[in-house]
Amino acid sequence: MDISVIIPLLNEEESLQELHDWIAKVMQSNRFVYEIIFIDDGSTDTSWAVIEKLSDQIPK
Repeated sequence: MDISVIIPLLNEEESLQELHDWIAKVMQSNRFVYEIIFIDDGSTDTSWAVIEKLSDQIPK
């Protein structure tokens, strides 16, 4: 693993997909081996569901 990106979040359902896509684009364009770790800090929106969806779409 070259890079671990750790992102604490609270009620960020609307921005998670865009943030993930941007990070993935930058990492892939630089050929980094990476992981993205989202830490849901007690969100009351559907942030966790978005994280699960991203996890299902990108199994690595």
